[in-house]
Amino acid sequence: MAAENMKTWKKIAFGAGVLAVLALIVGVSIHQSGKNVATVQTGRAQRQDLSSVVSASGEIRPKTYVNIGANAFGKITHLLVKEGDHVRKGQLLAQLENVQSSADVNANQASLQAAETDALAADAALKTAQADLLRAQADYDRNKQDWSRAQSLYKDGLISKSDFDSRENAWATADAGLTQAQARVAQAKAQKDSADKHVTQNRATLTRFADVLEKATYTAPYDGIITNLPVREGETVVMGIQNSPGSTLMTLADMSVITAEVKVDETDIVNVRLGQPAEVTIDAIPKKIFHGTVSEIGDNAIVRSTGVATSQQTTASEEAKDFKVVVTVNDPPPDLRPGLSTTAKITTAARGNVLSIPIQALSVRSKAQLAQEKASAPGSVHAAGPAPKETTAKGKDQKDEVQGVFVIRNKKAEFLPLTTGITGTTDIEVIDGLKEGDEVITGSYKILRTLRSGSSVKVDNSIPKKEDET
Repeated sequence: MAAENMKTWKKIAFGAGVLAVLALIVGVSIHQSGKNVATVQTGRAQRQDLSSVVSASGEIRPKTYVNIGANAFGKITHLLVKEGDHVRKGQLLAQLENVQSSADVNANQASLQAAETDALAADAALKTAQADLLRAQADYDRNKQDWSRAQSLYKDGLISKSDFDSRENAWATADAGLTQAQARVAQAKAQKDSADKHVTQNRATLTRFADVLEKATYTAPYDGIITNLPVREGETVVMGIQNSPGSTLMTLADMSVITAEVKVDETDIVNVRLGQPAEVTIDAIPKKIFHGTVSEIGDNAIVRSTGVATSQQTTASEEAKDFKVVVTVNDPPPDLRPGLSTTAKITTAARGNVLSIPIQALSVRSKAQLAQEKASAPGSVHAAGPAPKETTAKGKDQKDEVQGVFVIRNKKAEFLPLTTGITGTTDIEVIDGLKEGDEVITGSYKILRTLRSGSSVKVDNSIPKKEDET
């Protein structure tokens, strides 16, 4: 009996040992197989309305504004406006001292009047000389005819020699008188021309001094609002010389047309066109959106760090650059002030009911990597193979790169090349390569970087851990 119990106990112990070994083998197999499964997040290819938006920041500015600067040196005697005043075209804004310029104008007005009087006298003298010339011409013609007749009569012996000589002398005297009259006319014309030149000279001088006097008075060139008034009555202002800017009296802005002047990154400016719609937000007026359209696009790049246009630089720069874009606001509030910070979101393209996927699902692989993955045995997550030298160089050939997404097929990842269209805020248009409802892998970024086509995956769309987001 004891021997039989011992045999039974040995059989039980052996069976239990076999079961433990089998359990250990199964556990190790499950653990190893789990290590070859990548945990991913996914999204769906679905149809929706998509818009491509370029966002840029800047400031509010009136479409038309002018800095009224000093055109003369002098003290401000009258300052007739204050900041925030509404003014009309032609309204007097400021007055500088003008004692000397007024005296110069008065003196030159008197000189002009004297010159005009001299011109009238010269004109009368010319007319007198011209009348004398006509009389001298008539005397010359009459005496010449008398002498011609005297020559015929003298040949026929009908007049005496003394009568003939008398008529010849009368003709010679008339000829001299005609020459003298012609000289007086030429002299009168020269005096008249000189008098006219003096009138022109005095008028030019008067125009100059009148312009100097006018520059002491400042009027509004158009209707607007005084947005800046940096001077006070009694201050002395100076005009600019060479590279030294002059004094600015005030800034006048036409607030009927308001714009948002923003700076668009050089990578986005190629998509911006005139007439595109935009949404404008103003920091000082939160939670309100204003609408506008692109009305101006700058041609010169502006270096972001210095704000200087590249056309004004003598050397090339590799710094980040922006381009000025002006958005005309369609519905500005009446109390808007120039200089307020603003952000414009310009819609550069819009598509309706297009197939799209989340942007983070996109991956880029080289043709060499795809060929290597196809040749290798699938089934695990491996680091992507190193890119060939020609693709990692600074001037790499982008034709060697393939853009696509990983889709899930039978719990495995499969890389599919894509043709994409416009890019929205979070989604991108798919033109070719997917169909509606396809499940695409969207993360994590760490997994997408190392994922290979054919790798086993497990979907977990719960909130990812922070370390998985990197």
